[in-house]
Amino acid sequence: MATVEAPVRPRTALHQGPFVNEPFFDFRKEENARKMRAALTKVRSQLGREYDLIIGGKRVKTTDKIKSLNPARPSEIVGLHQKANKEHVKPAMQAALAAFASWSRTSVEERASLLFRAGDLLRQRKMEYMAWLVFEVSKNWAEADADISETIDFCEFYAREALRFAKVETPVQMPGERDSLMYIPLGVGAVIPPWNFPCAIMAGMTLASIVSGNTVILKPSSDSPTIAAKFIELLEEVGLPEGVVNFCPGAGASFGDAVVAHPKTRYIAFTGSREVGLHINQVAATQAPGQLWIKRTILEMGGKDAMIVDADGDIDAAVEGTAQAAFGFQGQKCSACSRVIVDERVYDKFLEQLKARVEQITVGDPAENSNMGAVINEGSMKTILAYIEQGKKDGRLITGGERATEAGEGYFIKPTVIADIPPKSKLEQEEIFGPVLAVIKARGFDHALEIANDTEFGLTGAVYTKSHDKIERAIREFHVGNLYINRKCTGAMVGAHPFGGFNMSGTDSKSGGPDYLYLFTQAKAVGEKIS
Repeated sequence: MATVEAPVRPRTALHQGPFVNEPFFDFRKEENARKMRAALTKVRSQLGREYDLIIGGKRVKTTDKIKSLNPARPSEIVGLHQKANKEHVKPAMQAALAAFASWSRTSVEERASLLFRAGDLLRQRKMEYMAWLVFEVSKNWAEADADISETIDFCEFYAREALRFAKVETPVQMPGERDSLMYIPLGVGAVIPPWNFPCAIMAGMTLASIVSGNTVILKPSSDSPTIAAKFIELLEEVGLPEGVVNFCPGAGASFGDAVVAHPKTRYIAFTGSREVGLHINQVAATQAPGQLWIKRTILEMGGKDAMIVDADGDIDAAVEGTAQAAFGFQGQKCSACSRVIVDERVYDKFLEQLKARVEQITVGDPAENSNMGAVINEGSMKTILAYIEQGKKDGRLITGGERATEAGEGYFIKPTVIADIPPKSKLEQEEIFGPVLAVIKARGFDHALEIANDTEFGLTGAVYTKSHDKIERAIREFHVGNLYINRKCTGAMVGAHPFGGFNMSGTDSKSGGPDYLYLFTQAKAVGEKIS
């Protein structure tokens, strides 16, 4: 993943020709670092503002509020938000249905153009949006850059995909007929994104929805509603009609469940935990009175991702890839490496080098661009620390293993490596979603593959080996939706690595891929007899 300067490209280069991923900033250049510090100063002056629900274009206030806090400084309020509840489901659905009547008939060129304009504007304000992520979810500068760059990529990629879908032709034209195939919108969708990629995933599911002609009830995570509010402001600025996206932060157990269960909800796009995803799937599968369709669920539910280090693999590259994949954004990625499975012949050497590399990781306020910031909230911190204590009993602590109190008042945890973790144990099987890495010894490549596949998840994985035969075996037998060879298991790029997993990792929805918009549309075939 190259780090290059992010130039401002002309519109013709952006929106014509092949899709190109948005480049990242190189913060080793003082000019870029200076601009980022200025963006942080600007956004810091806006912290603590209040944001309304937006239903059918109308601003709505509620008695109950959601406080979005800075995980690195929990006494600091990033944004104060209204809290949607069950009584807001009906007006949100009515607004979305009313908007669907016209938006679904808006030309695909116009819908795509709106996404292109959003991408242009987001590119102009990129560092400002990055700064919101630094404060709201404790991303360092590079992680924030990746998140906003992916958001821009989704604007560009899904707009192009919608235009491509509009030009599809049937493989066969029957004699005497005019045969056509079109992908039409579904209806009103519930979009329920997570806090860990609070702009990219939130925006990606929303953009795929609206460019396909659907309308949306958006319920962002209560840990990251502010960046979602800022994105909605941007969509309004580029001309999104009222009611196409209805902004409704609220509790999952009340507002979220009620939207999922509503008979007029046509689909649910969700990214989050396995438990919540399965619950949504179950609720969506129950036909409500007045419901005319089988609700579609587009689910991405996490992982227990493994990287295999073979005896003939490049140990230096494997150590670096493991450190980045395990501890990037505090391990709070569904793609994060939470298990590294190492051949016993290189196990001790790998551990020695890994310990030295991990102990170079700095922990602190991401506004100062530390390698690692804070985990998302106090509850998450307590859960992660409990897993660490269990790991100390089941294995051997190599480094970390406690709060990083010297980093400040926030929810900081030291990057933690625990070796000699046995297969089937709690630390080896359960998703932790924090900076905790389990190291497992394998007798050989067969044993390593067996361990890697022996979980209920199947999202990402990686293999470090020089053996062509083992690479081919991994491609055939490592059962994950995203497999990487001789590189880390995080950092999927739109277009190059369509993202989504197997088994309990979700419905293999493949965001950022050529078939993603199929999930937000339905195919209608028309055969017209001609004289």
